[in-house]
Amino acid sequence: MSDVVAIKDQVEAAVQAALTQVLPAELAGTDPVVRRSDRADFQANGVLPVAKKLGIPVYAIATDVAKELWDSGFPTICSGPGFLNITVPDAVVWSAVAARLADDRLGLTTPRSGERVVVDYSAPNVAKEMHVGHLRSSVIGDALVRVLGHLGAEVTRQNHIGDWGTQFGMLIQYLDEHPQVSWKGRGAETMSALDGLYKAARAEFEADPAFADRSRARVVALQSGDDATLSVWRDLVAESEKAFEIIYHRLGILLDGGDFDGESRYNDALPDIVDELLRTGIATESDGAVVTFTDGVTGPEGEPVPLIVRKKDGGFGYAATDLATIRLRVDHYKADRILYVVDARQALHFRMVFDTARRAGWLPETVQAEHVPFGTVLGTDGRPFKTRSGKTVRLSDLLDDAEAAIRTVLEAKEHDFAPEELDAVVHAAGMAAIKYADLSNTRTKDYVFDVDQMVATTGNTGVYLQYAHARVRSILRKASSAAPAGLEPMTAGSAAANVVDITLPAHPTEKALALALDAFDATLCDVALALEPHRLCGYLYDVATAFTRFYDACPVLKADDDAVRANRLALCDLTGRTLATGLDLLGIRAPERM
Repeated sequence: MSDVVAIKDQVEAAVQAALTQVLPAELAGTDPVVRRSDRADFQANGVLPVAKKLGIPVYAIATDVAKELWDSGFPTICSGPGFLNITVPDAVVWSAVAARLADDRLGLTTPRSGERVVVDYSAPNVAKEMHVGHLRSSVIGDALVRVLGHLGAEVTRQNHIGDWGTQFGMLIQYLDEHPQVSWKGRGAETMSALDGLYKAARAEFEADPAFADRSRARVVALQSGDDATLSVWRDLVAESEKAFEIIYHRLGILLDGGDFDGESRYNDALPDIVDELLRTGIATESDGAVVTFTDGVTGPEGEPVPLIVRKKDGGFGYAATDLATIRLRVDHYKADRILYVVDARQALHFRMVFDTARRAGWLPETVQAEHVPFGTVLGTDGRPFKTRSGKTVRLSDLLDDAEAAIRTVLEAKEHDFAPEELDAVVHAAGMAAIKYADLSNTRTKDYVFDVDQMVATTGNTGVYLQYAHARVRSILRKASSAAPAGLEPMTAGSAAANVVDITLPAHPTEKALALALDAFDATLCDVALALEPHRLCGYLYDVATAFTRFYDACPVLKADDDAVRANRLALCDLTGRTLATGLDLLGIRAPERM
């Protein structure tokens, strides 16, 4: 745990102590209800709900609490019906800045230590290109993995790829009958080739009954372990995984080859899943299929909606595989929490799968299983994002478009970048544009994919935050180069903390920035609890905005007094490190220069 005590926590402790002094013993645990306020540094509203219980005017209690707070060093004024407007002493502010700078983790705690979390995200299909539909799952899932891990959780990443099913019999048969086609070893282009071959195979399957019969026979051969068929299938999986890794690396996603968790892994477990559900009476046979029902889940006419575990033809549905993954994640990975980052349309499916797993005893009450739903990526016309011809947009094309747009923006500005450095900045900014636009929106809502807006260097964009970070780093570089010989540069963390003078008065914008920085840990804890990365995005934007106001109002390098200059450089250092850490937790790079 961090030794840094957040300013807000100090205020809450002071209010709690004051309430304990003023209120009867049975109400001493009253929530102080402390929050940031535009009327003071903090406002506490905990007095209001208890006044009615005591039959005493709110203002009378608030006045007594305010006196206690004054005595403890937090000047407080009562306003309205009994709000407590609290001022944080400047010494407390500067002490917090120094403490965070001296801490390698910037005062961030590890409240998730000991928690095992499995995160299921991305989930592309073998032999098919990753497209815009995979963007949100990949980006949101990756941000949650990073935040949970940074807060101490033991996180297992699982990429549940679609690598099994009847479509592989069709594709393998087509490849067998067209040995002249080339598709292996082409990197990212492998998927374009396979996608085209899959469409050709589908067309032949629908047009030629004889080919369709041969494809079905090939499915049987695959499922029965025919060596030749399995060899081609393994090639398809291996080449697809290589192509996926290229996209993940480009997008800055943590997923790699060790995280692939294909549907095929669970094949042998599926018959047992069905047998146990039937044996325990949780599943029943219905029109030849094996299904389960969940209380309260009904169709438009009020009829129960089935979860199909085994289909009429004897094949297994997605439900069977998902039930098998739950059993493995609980028994093998010892998960305390299982997150499924899958689009909102699957909400009913997961509700029924979780219900079935709980009744079967595979998902104990001590384990949280959570569907983490998200909305759709829309085009500027407000419809699901498609190409002009109506096709699904390839994810690689989205990345190309973002990089092209940001290159146009950056090349229009004066710069002294060498070509290689410019390419690196263009790539970092392009990925920031796409990922931040996705993550900064409320997860469950749809959002419009507008490249021109995404790459803007002003407003609430990832590129703006990168510019803010680069601006801070520029100030610190100039300060370091101008420092007298023998003095530590202000970027040295603990060295910067040691020069903070806590006796100096704080300018309002200095205090506002310090209080914004103080909320980092609380924000990350909120993200981990609610699974909403947009809260971190909003926090970082608030920090960048507070920094801009501070920098506009308070000269840093040209400060009249050395001590004032040192405090302001410490604030700059803490801001830069906070922005860099926060962006990294979103999977976004923070370049030193922009």
